[in-house]
Amino acid sequence: MTDNNVPGPDNPTPPSGQPQQQPPPYVPPPAEQVPDPNAPAKKGRGQMRQQRPGVTQPRPPTLAEQRAREAAKKAEQERYLAEAAAYEKKRKIRKRVLIGGGVTVGVVGLVAIWYAAASPDNVTAQCTQNDVVVDDDYCSESYYRSHGGYSSNGFIYVGGSSYRYYYGGPGYSVGQKVSGGSYTLPKGANVTTKSGTTIQRGGFGLKSSGSSGGS
Repeated sequence: MTDNNVPGPDNPTPPSGQPQQQPPPYVPPPAEQVPDPNAPAKKGRGQMRQQRPGVTQPRPPTLAEQRAREAAKKAEQERYLAEAAAYEKKRKIRKRVLIGGGVTVGVVGLVAIWYAAASPDNVTAQCTQNDVVVDDDYCSESYYRSHGGYSSNGFIYVGGSSYRYYYGGPGYSVGQKVSGGSYTLPKGANVTTKSGTTIQRGGFGLKSSGSSGGS
């Protein structure tokens, strides 16, 4: 058995007056650390933090982001105002067109009414005696006056005989019985005889004229 305190090749004798050096104490190696899954992750440069609903607070926008949002909002407002102005302009133009169209239709309607009134119907008058067609001379003013006759209430009296005009109908020859017309003078119509004598001039604002009328 060897004494460790005896000087030898492995235990040199220390110099006189100095204590003998002792070896360092034994230190076991550190145990391997297992990461805790519940521990918060360390924030490193260039790393993204884990977002937790209800816990993580949003990052406030930067000055550049705020300016970009304001510019986008202003552009959206300007676009909305431009579209509203264009729509209002189209609406006014359409309203003017509709009003103009209504005025045009109204004027056309008035012109049509006036034209219809100014363009009366043409009616033929035939001299009759007891519903039978006779010569137009018996009803002419020049004839019955030259023979001492007269006109009263649509009848023409000459030498004890009476005559009167028959208006309308298909037109008959002398000796035929009339039908399909009337003994009443039509208002607003141009009334002439077959021989060309004018009994009444019709039309808008024109008064009737002639030698005799119907009743």
